[in-house]
Amino acid sequence: MMKALQDKAGVLIEALPYIQRFRGAIFVVKYGGHAMTDPDAARSFARDVVLLQSIGVLPVVVHGGGPQIEQVLTKLDIKSTFKGGMRVTDDATMDVVRMVLVGQVNQEIVSLINQAGGRAMGLSGADGNLLVGRKMRVKGEDVGRVGKIDRVDQQQIQLLTGGGFIPVIAPVAVDVDCRPLNVNADLAASAVAAHVGARKLLLMTDVDGVRGRDGAVLRTIERDDVTRLIEERVAEGGMIPKLECALSALQAGVKKVHIIDGRVRHALLLEIFTDHGIGTEVV
Repeated sequence: MMKALQDKAGVLIEALPYIQRFRGAIFVVKYGGHAMTDPDAARSFARDVVLLQSIGVLPVVVHGGGPQIEQVLTKLDIKSTFKGGMRVTDDATMDVVRMVLVGQVNQEIVSLINQAGGRAMGLSGADGNLLVGRKMRVKGEDVGRVGKIDRVDQQQIQLLTGGGFIPVIAPVAVDVDCRPLNVNADLAASAVAAHVGARKLLLMTDVDGVRGRDGAVLRTIERDDVTRLIEERVAEGGMIPKLECALSALQAGVKKVHIIDGRVRHALLLEIFTDHGIGTEVV
């Protein structure tokens, strides 16, 4: 019994220098994937976010919702097509994206954080022109209302974090004419992190990190390594846009980007407050 208690104390001591170092720092967390659809993992995530705030970190959550969007589109008999990993978003699909991300997923995350003792505030990129962007083309093709972010109203976010709230942001932006845009959650999180001067960007995904040529998870990689992994096709599929988001965030001044497995309970805490972490950090 005493040994178990001492081990717990050891974990806290290991975390102490990180707690001291990160007090007052903004961490942007992109939350999505299957972790959102697993009730236990979702509750664990909410508790982790509240714990981060309780020890002085200023968390900002940017969430996705691809599985939930797909489920509603299927019920409505609206067929999804993808180009370059982006969902082609016509007007009907855009209506569903807004309904699901803003009206459903966002409020579910806010509720979980509040139940865990936090003070979460749900936002969409359209609220007060929080996220302003423009339509983007994918491989030269029009993909409808898919956009990328040009401007983030960081004052809104800083007012909330400074007031003790945890912003939870749905990645629905607006263009200069206030028309809605469907923004990839990784891209949205990267833009938010860059504009608010985040110390860390944490991308929660469905894999345990970036793997090297031998298949082992790479604990730390640098920008040049990212370019090489993509060029040599070691990194493929959905990992490529995550790595590109990481590069973009680093170039904008974010100190570190972490790619971690959101299916692991307490993944955020294990990555941030232990010496070895559990995923890949891009520096």
